[in-house]
Amino acid sequence: MKHRQPDPIGADPDPGEVPGIARHPSAIPTGSRVLLLNATFEPLAVVTAKRAIVLMLTGKAECVEETLGGVAFHSESLTIPAPSVMRLSRYVRVPYRHAVPMTRAGVLRRDGRRCAYCGKRADTIDHVVPRSRGGAHTWDNCVAACRTCNSKKADRLIEELGWKLDVTPRAPDRAAGGILVLAVEPLPSWEPWLGERAA
Repeated sequence: MKHRQPDPIGADPDPGEVPGIARHPSAIPTGSRVLLLNATFEPLAVVTAKRAIVLMLTGKAECVEETLGGVAFHSESLTIPAPSVMRLSRYVRVPYRHAVPMTRAGVLRRDGRRCAYCGKRADTIDHVVPRSRGGAHTWDNCVAACRTCNSKKADRLIEELGWKLDVTPRAPDRAAGGILVLAVEPLPSWEPWLGERAA
């Protein structure tokens, strides 16, 4: 029987149980997201601000970049600037991912929220080969599209409309950063740390 190794970032106590940080919700900025880097500075995950503070207080991570605007965590004895980007103190081995799950948000992010047909801002996705005509719901058959083009194309092929794609859709890089930026909308402060992996 195989035993799973403990998650190095998943076994911390509740923030309310960590000395020096208040448990009351008003003491912690809500809705905050923090980019967590591996010890090698590779993008690893996105965690809540509350989780980030726990990792810092337990010595498992350090702040690399603070949140703009002076947002901080307060308690009776501590004031800790809220991190925007943080780094694990010890390297965590990332399991190999066989495939990147495809989502609507992921396709929009991959295509830079630009319509693959006209270049305007995209707010939906389109199947290049319509599903009604045998097209698959996969990375290489889905593109970002504006509602106008999506409606105009309907269940037709782009060849039938005289349209063309400037970029061939493909599955994103399986590296951690490539998966990460497709799972969430990155904050501007994360971009330098995502680098080419966000492409």
